[in-house]
Amino acid sequence: MADTQTLQMSFVNQAGTRTTISLDNPKEALTQAEVVAAMDQIIAKNIFNTSGGDLVAKYSAQIVDKTVNVLYEQ
Repeated sequence: MADTQTLQMSFVNQAGTRTTISLDNPKEALTQAEVVAAMDQIIAKNIFNTSGGDLVAKYSAQIVDKTVNVLYEQ
């Protein structure tokens, strides 16, 4: 059994559609303020291109916990 976490940050682009950036294994005790600041930096630095244009606004952020139970593996 393996437990993993993924930080999912969703943004709105110029076309008004949502784009999500996912990061595996975020640091422990990650705060809302840290995530909001990182999202603001991503928008300000314009480092990601999407088919709908630049990222223009934050939409949401969440940490997803996942447990995988391998039943068979070769």
